[in-house]
Amino acid sequence: MNIRDLKLYLHLCETCHFGMTANAMHVSPSTLSRQIQRMEDYFGHPLFIRDNRQVQITQVGEKVKRFALQVISQHQQLKQELELSNQQLIGELRLFCSVTAAYSHLPDILDQFRIHYPLIEIKLSTGDAADAVEKVQSNEADLAIAGKPKQLPAGVEFLKFGEIEMVLLIPKLNSTFSDKLHQKKPDWHNIPFILPEHGPSRQRIDLWFKQQKITSPKIYATVAGHEAIVSMVALGCGVALLPKVVMENSPERIRERITEWSTNLMQPFDIGMCVQKRRLSEKIIAAFWNLSNLNHTKN
Repeated sequence: MNIRDLKLYLHLCETCHFGMTANAMHVSPSTLSRQIQRMEDYFGHPLFIRDNRQVQITQVGEKVKRFALQVISQHQQLKQELELSNQQLIGELRLFCSVTAAYSHLPDILDQFRIHYPLIEIKLSTGDAADAVEKVQSNEADLAIAGKPKQLPAGVEFLKFGEIEMVLLIPKLNSTFSDKLHQKKPDWHNIPFILPEHGPSRQRIDLWFKQQKITSPKIYATVAGHEAIVSMVALGCGVALLPKVVMENSPERIRERITEWSTNLMQPFDIGMCVQKRRLSEKIIAAFWNLSNLNHTKN
């Protein structure tokens, strides 16, 4: 069992799909299957439950996943220390952010980072912004762009970039609830809302419901990922309280179908970079953190 084997295993843990992992990691499905079988033989337990419909990780598999993340992290740190050449950092940096943040906040930092550290390979993964802090805590990402939660976990450092304004987005075209929305005093109890599953935005929305005395909001759907929520508003499914930056970075065809009903409905929240404090001693992570700090201090 080597580092490559552990990377194959971790990728399969994320996809739970042998075909997708085999394709992404450039191995045949049979090779991947044999490698997982060898690992199961080595640990003496099944790591996945497999049938014709799905693949699920077992409890032992979760423990092996945590072990693999630790080993790869330590291997990467050692590699960074050994491969330092001509005072230039060499290695890999794993970043996580939402699709919106990849357009709105990441480019300026990455442009500067590549100038200073051209030999560092950037691995970027995108997903629900509400999962960013958890990705850092679980070592699935070295750093992440995140909205600051109401309670920042112990051991996590947060570098503020700025503030995110929340706006109420509504369909531009007439919908089944348009009459309720455009009353002098909107009938909020009977207007369908599309909500994020969790995260800083959801925390503020729940507080707003409480302030408006909306005890039983009409929820059309709860969705992971702000970008998908904007699309659902554009399709006329409901309204949504979301960060304005998400709308501003949505495709033009989507923006044409939505409008801002109101702003200043609630307090903005902080957005920035998060990292495990203990990992700021790692040279590559510290380099990205310090450059991010310098970049936003100038701005």
